[in-house]
Amino acid sequence: MRHVRFRDPAGAIRDGEWTDDGLEFGGRTYDEDEVEVLAPCEPSKIVCVGRNYAKHAEEMGSDLPDRPLLFLKPPNAVAAHGDTVTMPEGKEDMDHEIELAVVIGEQCRNVPEDEALDVVEGYTLADDVSNRDDQRVEQNWVRGKAFDGSCPLGPVLADPDDVDPDGTSLELRVNGEVRQSSNTEHFIFSVPELIAEVTQYMTLEPGDVLITGTPEGVGPLEDGDHVELEADGIGTLEHDVEQF
Repeated sequence: MRHVRFRDPAGAIRDGEWTDDGLEFGGRTYDEDEVEVLAPCEPSKIVCVGRNYAKHAEEMGSDLPDRPLLFLKPPNAVAAHGDTVTMPEGKEDMDHEIELAVVIGEQCRNVPEDEALDVVEGYTLADDVSNRDDQRVEQNWVRGKAFDGSCPLGPVLADPDDVDPDGTSLELRVNGEVRQSSNTEHFIFSVPELIAEVTQYMTLEPGDVLITGTPEGVGPLEDGDHVELEADGIGTLEHDVEQF
């Protein structure tokens, strides 16, 4: 099942199901263009993983990590399907990064690796939009990764049984051109390993998001670009880009 949050024509926020016929709630089916699709969750934090694909590390000229490389995005970074990401003023080097996103379903801490999938509510897609101008000259990546709207999520929250975290195909297109195409089978650190590692250090809350790293093929975004991210079992997340 693909769960979707949306604002209906009357302004009410609904938790429905995205089917082949449209967005369903309360016995009614809505067309996508008559509602506002919202992010599939409201995280207190987004925990991000860097260099979780060997080929991406290679293209960035970086060594492979010996443990997950972690950083954070705050709630202000969340954007939704159909939103427009506004690039920070004066920045020229902006990149897209498709990632499988794991949504946490319960408060948890110190989760053993063999129990990690039990705390997963479902999966969605994320675009870790990155401001390389600042990322390359700072250590904590706040300017590079945490700006408003820098983490589009969606379009749905797919049930865990409908997505294989170890074998999901990912594809990102910019203006119809394929930029990234890979599969989570190439993870360096699996989803259970990541959850176990993160929860050694912090409590994860219901709705929190873990984005699992991007494959090779990251590339530039420019004013007016239309971005599509697609994954097995989840569907297609779309957003636009504009220059401030």
